[in-house]
Amino acid sequence: MSRICFATGRVRSRGCRIIRKGQSKKSGGIGTHVVKRTKRLFKPNLQRIAVVLPSGQVKRVWVSVKAIKAGLVEKAVAF
Repeated sequence: MSRICFATGRVRSRGCRIIRKGQSKKSGGIGTHVVKRTKRLFKPNLQRIAVVLPSGQVKRVWVSVKAIKAGLVEKAVAF
């Protein structure tokens, strides 16, 4: 099963790692330029915690830390 946030549905997203070279204009140069772009993945900070479902059942699920801090899920006291 892929790692998807139970509360928000957050998944990994694609992006680039950008490498720049050159001296900045502020330092007296002609500015920085993009030299290379490397593909990468941005992964959500997922934690596996015990959660109380609306039915009252306790289940271990993957939840993003952002959802835990926002109080979107109710942690189970003991599993």
